[in-house]
Amino acid sequence: MKVNNPNSYSPAEVSRIIEMAWEDRTPFEAIEHLFGMTPNQLTRFMRAELKNASFRVWRKRMAGRKTKHLGMRPEGILRGYCKTQYKHR
Repeated sequence: MKVNNPNSYSPAEVSRIIEMAWEDRTPFEAIEHLFGMTPNQLTRFMRAELKNASFRVWRKRMAGRKTKHLGMRPEGILRGYCKTQYKHR
């Protein structure tokens, strides 16, 4: 598994991991399922890939965000993305 080594991911994979990590409704569990990264490993990955200021903004934004953890989500939220996010579907 490629976990925690940014050099082992393709540029497209790195971009997708970062995009998913920034998305409010994409749970950490989805990233773990697709890329094998636990939330702690994702944090280290983001620290390595983002500029310091961007990483601090991301960490502040993710701290306590209920939608980023499946177990903390309200029962009514069943999807991992905003219904208008993927308009081509």
